[in-house]
Amino acid sequence: MNLQFPTKDAQILIKLALNEDVQTGDFTSLWTLPAKQIQTATLIAKENGVIAGLPIIPLVFSELGDVKIESFVSDGDSVRVGDKIANITGETKTLLSGERVMLNFLQQLSGVASITNIFATALKGGKTKVLDTRKTIPGFRTLQKYAVLAGGGSNHRMGLWDMVLVKDNHIAAAGGVLEAWKSVKKQNTQNLKVEIEVENLEQLKLLLGLGIDRIMLDNMDNETMREAVRIVKESGDPVELEASGNMTLERIKEIASIGLDFISIGALTHSVKALDISMRIK
Repeated sequence: MNLQFPTKDAQILIKLALNEDVQTGDFTSLWTLPAKQIQTATLIAKENGVIAGLPIIPLVFSELGDVKIESFVSDGDSVRVGDKIANITGETKTLLSGERVMLNFLQQLSGVASITNIFATALKGGKTKVLDTRKTIPGFRTLQKYAVLAGGGSNHRMGLWDMVLVKDNHIAAAGGVLEAWKSVKKQNTQNLKVEIEVENLEQLKLLLGLGIDRIMLDNMDNETMREAVRIVKESGDPVELEASGNMTLERIKEIASIGLDFISIGALTHSVKALDISMRIK
């Protein structure tokens, strides 16, 4: 798996996190641990999941002291309870000063990768891909979207700047779905990919044959989405179809065979449960 970790964004967040946690010093470690003591800490999975964010480890500790890292897995790998993830060797005070910050990142990103993998596995074998959304923790977007890729998902737009997504409020303010499309088409000198949200089949039919890249089926029931796929197929329009709204694990198993191109799921990032990982010094 060829993943490009967002190092620059991670470094900014790490500095903020260390300042929040350490500030003027980790006095517990400074006042209880022998100076220059060297230990090895092992990261251990305490539940099954998928790992993401391992580049965080050297980035955190590079701010605190010299350590040696031995990884036993890579980002995107599955782990089971008790599996060793990595060994970190360095001064004990360095290890303990960076422990919480390092684990906060690693657990959160691995949680994103793990839940993404569950959804992606449920769709395995069909054409439908699972997408993330912009419902991310502020400041963590590139890291969370990286974790989605590690979990086997795909990325939607990164932000408001790299794709046009015309939603219900845009349509209402523009005076209708066709009016919104005409305005976008006229001004899209950057040739950004364009997606338009529809709430019913009538809006869908209006948009076919116009050269739109993707149409989002918003909060439609399964039968309506099935009919939408049929309508698009019969029209011959190569437009992609994305479904959004109430996409639970149970539901996507039911709609995996409908023939959608994408299902977008905000829960991959906005309410993810951190993967339980511990650091133990021998």
